Amino acid sequence: MASDDPALRARLTGGKPNSLGEVPQVVSEVLVNPQLLPELYDCLCSDDQWVRMRAGDALEKICRVHPDWFVPYLPRLLGDVAEIPQASVQWHLAQMFGEIEITDSQRSRAVAILTANLSDPHVDWIVASHCMETLTQFASAGTVSPATVRPLLERQLQHRSNAVKKRAAKLLLQLPADDHAGKGPNA
Repeated sequence: MASDDPALRARLTGGKPNSLGEVPQVVSEVLVNPQLLPELYDCLCSDDQWVRMRAGDALEKICRVHPDWFVPYLPRLLGDVAEIPQASVQWHLAQMFGEIEITDSQRSRAVAILTANLSDPHVDWIVASHCMETLTQFASAGTVSPATVRPLLERQLQHRSNAVKKRAAKLLLQLPADDHAGKGPNA
């Protein structure tokens, strides 16, 4: 079936720059035929920013359903993909970090990536929101100390986006007390 279809990269190209194009169809096809996942993953390295955006969106949607499929990709997600300075890739990556079961050392690298994103004074509002969300999720699970996450959220109270400020305030209220620090394997 898939061999008769155009290459995934070609299917994620074109159309309106801010549209998802054929992403829903690509997601459905990969969910049925996981052998297409490597080809979709390679689209993250496209020279075309819109292909990267759509590939990131498709991968994140697939990751919600089958996070276990992404474990073999973690070294690259934590490496070369994390270095892509494109907001739409960064926010989808933050979402995927929250879905995939990761080791303590991988989580430490993910926290470093999310922290670096939040430390950028010009961080995109959607990137900031998803980074804060994932870090709060880690803290709530007891795998990252709330004392590590709290100052990052507090910094976002000064973000230029009101949506980020509101989200940071809400997440600060959800953040476990610091006395939970040390109870998780990575705290």
